Amino acid sequence: MVVKVTRNMEFSPSFDYIDDGIEHGILSKFKTKEQILKKGTTIAEGFKPLECDIRMLKDFPVKLRDGITIYTDIYLPCTKDKVPTLIAWSPYGKSAGTAPRYKNLFNMLGMGNAWNSGLTKFEAPDPAYWCAHGYAVCNPDMRGIAHSEGNTTMLGTQEGQDGYDLIEWIASQEWSNGKTALTGTSYLAFSQWYIAAEQPPHLTCINPTEGLSDGYRDLAFIGGIPDKNFIERLQINHVSAKNAQREDLTKEMESYPLATAEIWRDKVADASKITVPAFVIASYSNTLHTMGTFRSWKNLGSKEKWLRIHDRQEWPYYYDNENTEELRRFFDYYMLEKENNWMETPKVRYSIIDFHGTNTTDIPDEQFPPVEVINKKYYFSGISRNLTELADEKDFPLAYDTQGLPGKVSFQVTFEEETKFIGYPKAKLFMEVSGYDDLDVFVLVQKIDKLGNVLSEFVVPNHGAALQDFTENGASALRYKGSWGRLRASMRHLDEGLSTDTIPAYSFDRVEKLTKGEIIELDVVLSPIGMSYEAGETLRIIISSKDELGSVMPGTPGCTPDNKGIHILHTGGEKASYVQLPLLNKHNNN
Repeated sequence: MVVKVTRNMEFSPSFDYIDDGIEHGILSKFKTKEQILKKGTTIAEGFKPLECDIRMLKDFPVKLRDGITIYTDIYLPCTKDKVPTLIAWSPYGKSAGTAPRYKNLFNMLGMGNAWNSGLTKFEAPDPAYWCAHGYAVCNPDMRGIAHSEGNTTMLGTQEGQDGYDLIEWIASQEWSNGKTALTGTSYLAFSQWYIAAEQPPHLTCINPTEGLSDGYRDLAFIGGIPDKNFIERLQINHVSAKNAQREDLTKEMESYPLATAEIWRDKVADASKITVPAFVIASYSNTLHTMGTFRSWKNLGSKEKWLRIHDRQEWPYYYDNENTEELRRFFDYYMLEKENNWMETPKVRYSIIDFHGTNTTDIPDEQFPPVEVINKKYYFSGISRNLTELADEKDFPLAYDTQGLPGKVSFQVTFEEETKFIGYPKAKLFMEVSGYDDLDVFVLVQKIDKLGNVLSEFVVPNHGAALQDFTENGASALRYKGSWGRLRASMRHLDEGLSTDTIPAYSFDRVEKLTKGEIIELDVVLSPIGMSYEAGETLRIIISSKDELGSVMPGTPGCTPDNKGIHILHTGGEKASYVQLPLLNKHNNN
């Protein structure tokens, strides 16, 4: 049935679906049929020829528990053997591998299109590769997408239950060995949290590659600060069905501004309910996904779980040959029951970023952060503008005009020896505002080289002029600048049941405006970090009235802060602001 929470959802008319076999991929034109795609076939110019014969079940109907019919494409190896199935759940169009918008995107990033067959759903596994290795790939159009019936919802119980129904339908098919897995990146990752939490009996394992897990905290109101810009883009990218309705998160943000609303509580994935084996992929650099990925990995109920933290953007990583081969080892072990020593894989592998092109990756460990990490406080000295190990005895307030330049203050420490930070940072800020009743604060941890240059690095292959233009002041998903966090002061209240000294967690259950002269205490959670500093290099932390990262993706504006008047940061005495960083003990440095 349609879940009860949908009664509180806000909907808008869907965009018309153009069924011309062009806009949404050359295989998108609707027709339920079965066909054989022959080995060596090139689906479209510029794509990889098929590695084997593939049996394609196109536009096959699947009836959900409430009577709604969705349609799916299924790619099968041409064999009489029963096979396991990889499922790619998302709203982007099941046949969109050759759609112009995605071809152009991958060309812009420097990846091109020759790495895949053209059968690849956006952010999903390539059926040509997996069929050649004994797997089926299922690309569904979720409800309200393309020709699938119903209205589209985003995140939460409805997607979870629909995914459950699809999994159980697959397991009943004559070609299925009864084993299924969820895989994919971004939307195809965060949908996994919700589907797996429903515990479908025939779900064997999952592979979330960078996916947010809380629609309120990770997407709509990061740090309590509303940001409709990326959501609007996300909704436009949906391949919507004609005459359907789509859940409108921008309207819901206006109607339900607190996380306690039923609509938002339903969009919090409960990873503790997930018990199947999980191979989780994360990075430090993804503004949307990093927080939710690490949070869900920590909370997983799975006894068998792995975390790999890479140093690239999610798409180049997911489609990398080496990663694909490793992912096949994971799936082969659980879905084909092959003895391949997968269980010897380290439970955690993390990266250390140096911004010099010599990152250290795949460092094995049993946990994250490593046991050798200690949380060290670096205090802000208002007088010297340094980060110090001891707080100044007296408070020295620093003020900046939110409407003027620079609109921020910063502090630095230069290291005398190699220093590494690995784990969960946070900032403790004592602040007040003059001339307004609220403040939005943005925090960024940077690295500066020995010549005083602020460092950053591309996480995609293309470093050309156009991408330089796009990413210099934004597009954080493509260019990593350092650990970050943000918080609206009126939404500062901690969830005492979830917060720890290391990782603050917010309730976002009320708004408490600031009064004149009131100094408030802000605990700002920062994104996980893995960063090395050579002797002579400098760590800088910025406290700002604007988002120093800029937008998430090219062409998408960043959030608009609600800042007026003068911000005042207190830096000593009983109001000693600081940043807490996870320092790898030098006596145990790798």
